[in-house]
Amino acid sequence: MKRRLAREIAVQSLYQMEMNEVSAAEAVNMLINEAAEENEADVVIRDADIMRTYVTDIVKETWNHKEAIDGLLVDYLKGWQISRLSRVDRQILRLATFEMVFREDVPAKVAVNEAIELSKHFGTDESGKFVNGVLGRMIQEVNTLKEKLS
Repeated sequence: MKRRLAREIAVQSLYQMEMNEVSAAEAVNMLINEAAEENEADVVIRDADIMRTYVTDIVKETWNHKEAIDGLLVDYLKGWQISRLSRVDRQILRLATFEMVFREDVPAKVAVNEAIELSKHFGTDESGKFVNGVLGRMIQEVNTLKEKLS
């Protein structure tokens, strides 16, 4: 299972949940099925059941921690409100913050780098710089944030 693809599906699922008020499982299933049917990029999803389980788990957990995550992000969004961010940037920041603060199996640097790549892929021309700025400030205090929320 490729975590990069899992993160792409996770961001899209979080977006779907916010836009259409669907459950994590519904959003993930829809996106995985759609990818398998359309598959314009010839992406091969190996171990689809493992991927589905993994992505559903991180999407549910990110969504369940959304309030705490948004509370953290507010401190690092200089001059921005969470509600004023693009929906894509918001979901990418939420997923990266979840991975940095609430997961032990993802190094913080990896979460930041993956978020930057996702923002370049899904966001605007400025999204990569913006996400890098926010998460770059956050990563400096990640151990303090973990202690604060545990």
